[in-house]
Amino acid sequence: GLADTQGRPTKDARLVIGAVIIKHKLCLSDRETVAQIQENPYLQYFVGLPGYQMEAPFVPSLFVEIRKRVGPSVFDVFQTAIIDTVEGMKEKQKTTTGKKADQDDEPPSVSGGGPQNDEAEHQGKLILDATVAPQAIRYPTDLSLLNEAREFSEQIIDELYPKTDGKKKPRTYREKARKAFLAVVKQKRPTGKVRRRGIKQQLQYPRRNLGHIEHLLEYRPEVYVRPIIRGKLDKPVEFGAKLSVSLNGDGVACVDHLRWDAFHEGGDLKSQVEVYRERQGCYPEVVLGDPAYGTRDNRKYLKGHGIRFAGKPLGRPRKVTEENKEALKRLKAQRREDYLQRIPIEGKFGQGKNGYNLNYIRAKRADTSAAWINSIFLVMNLLILLRIFFALWKGGVATAVWSLLPVGQMLLRQRDTRRVINGAPEQSSAITC
Repeated sequence: GLADTQGRPTKDARLVIGAVIIKHKLCLSDRETVAQIQENPYLQYFVGLPGYQMEAPFVPSLFVEIRKRVGPSVFDVFQTAIIDTVEGMKEKQKTTTGKKADQDDEPPSVSGGGPQNDEAEHQGKLILDATVAPQAIRYPTDLSLLNEAREFSEQIIDELYPKTDGKKKPRTYREKARKAFLAVVKQKRPTGKVRRRGIKQQLQYPRRNLGHIEHLLEYRPEVYVRPIIRGKLDKPVEFGAKLSVSLNGDGVACVDHLRWDAFHEGGDLKSQVEVYRERQGCYPEVVLGDPAYGTRDNRKYLKGHGIRFAGKPLGRPRKVTEENKEALKRLKAQRREDYLQRIPIEGKFGQGKNGYNLNYIRAKRADTSAAWINSIFLVMNLLILLRIFFALWKGGVATAVWSLLPVGQMLLRQRDTRRVINGAPEQSSAITC
């Protein structure tokens, strides 16, 4: 085991998690977050410092280590705790409402469904969709990649030449190459002939430098980033991680899958439904998703579990007759209503991208980028928790509900882990991420 009196002291879990929440709630950089905590007594109280201090709680580079260590399993624990807390608060609200109502009245049902027994019950709705979280990188064109390859090969020559016995440094023509590169990229709309000639020129310079250019065009710091074909009018191609997200009836969003290559999100439906059952204790009553989720296999799976898929039926449309005219009209109205109920997940993506920079991920590694993305969804889910809590506060049951907050106990309370070193008490705790 770990010794309490030896080794480097650890950072408190409340300090670490609170700093991550502050960073993504206020959309700050790592350095700005540490500076804000250092000069703001309210933020110091939020992260659990015993009193106001002038020193920084930690160096900004610790955020990188935090993102490396906090994997998807840790964020799954956070999201599960938030969902359980929301369900507990709703159950408390139902109990309070039932005491005030008559004994014969049924308590109001709440969309989303709480944890029930393992019987074949279906409650709530599951909204599915996929999006891309673009990385903060420059759009990689052929000319820019070739220019980077040329500059990188020149750096290799500059580094290796002093270590050799060569009397004369090899020519690289870097000034001419740079001038030729700028002559093309500064044109607003270069013709195809000009672009091809510029690519040919830039291709010859690294060939002269290295003699072999294989794999050099693919060099860039974020080698894991691959183009994702989106087909949007403004952004047909995006460079970043593709997310498969599920949203329950309470507005809590969970990142079920995160990958760096293009994939068909319809293949994640079965696993997302099973994860919903593990979190909520029952299968959803209806699954809302775009046509990509309405494959034949997915429809067969949902039908076998008694789950309705809100989508247009496969095959040719039914012919309208006098007998089925009203039925088809009701089905069309139902599909319209289902389409409107799917809008919240698009709003969740907009909230993340416009409010919390989900469309500008500045991490430089695949694992830290995933932690960055999950942290944004964690902050948005905590806002759902706060909204429900303050709504119940107005209803007069906040005092009773506070005891049901495991997330509050995890994020807003500090464990008393005082230990005695040489007879003097000292504050210490272990990081849990």
